[in-house]
Amino acid sequence: MNQLDDAKKRYDETPIPEELSGRIQGAIEQFEGRKAASTRNHNRDGKRRYYKWGLGTAAAFLITFTAALNINTAFAEEVHQIPVVGAIARVLTVSSYKKTVGDEKISVEVPGVEFIQNDTHGLSRQINEEIQEICSKYADESLERAQEYKQAFLDTGGTEAEWAEHKIEIKVWYEINAQSDDYLSFVVRGTESWTSAYSQEKYYNIDLKSGKLLSLGDVLGEDYIKKANESINSQMEEKSKEIGIPFFTPEEGGFESINDETKFYMKDNGNPVIVFDKYEIAPGAAGSVEFEIAR
Repeated sequence: MNQLDDAKKRYDETPIPEELSGRIQGAIEQFEGRKAASTRNHNRDGKRRYYKWGLGTAAAFLITFTAALNINTAFAEEVHQIPVVGAIARVLTVSSYKKTVGDEKISVEVPGVEFIQNDTHGLSRQINEEIQEICSKYADESLERAQEYKQAFLDTGGTEAEWAEHKIEIKVWYEINAQSDDYLSFVVRGTESWTSAYSQEKYYNIDLKSGKLLSLGDVLGEDYIKKANESINSQMEEKSKEIGIPFFTPEEGGFESINDETKFYMKDNGNPVIVFDKYEIAPGAAGSVEFEIAR
């Protein structure tokens, strides 16, 4: 019996404490009146995804609980101490805030990973600490850049009224790319409305069976570099036509080979998608460029 089966068996044999339902319902009733409009808007924008765990009636209860955590920070704080039940691994919004500093609007949504397995080798703690640092650092540095940009704008003759029209927004958030019984794949992103030069993405691909981060070698096998390179080269001509922009040649600093640091995420079909940053293998107008590698 593998770790997934073990976890599911433990889940099926674990009754849901009566006080769990009561505390959750109490928290929902406390906040649902003032947060109803916000919740509806949040559900419409599609930034969070909810999952069918496929583990019976108790799992349906868990989905409601997880959704409430994701859409309501106050609710999440209220039930933070409730024991976790029923998930092999999940991504939750552990903190979020919106604020205005001067003319700059900042929106931050910090995810956290939770595991229920025999042993995750401290991976969840490691990932969550790293994510917290990434989100905080990006928000702080983005605000500093925006304020420096404003000062330069004013110093060169711009007015406060003209600056206000820039509508500077800094955003940090996350997206789930794929989740299966075998792996969990998500990305943490940061963007600044006034420039794309400092956008940032950090991809996490987690092997749920071993409780470790996946590498391209884990996914594609020992000859992963050769396999990925051949696939990318075979796709480049069609991809160039698709985006309407030619790729840099190797002589111009374009694509030559992937390496252990190459970014990727997993798709629901089990294929990895390699991601090249803006300007990395093509002119900036191409944005980031992705290649799906068939396994």
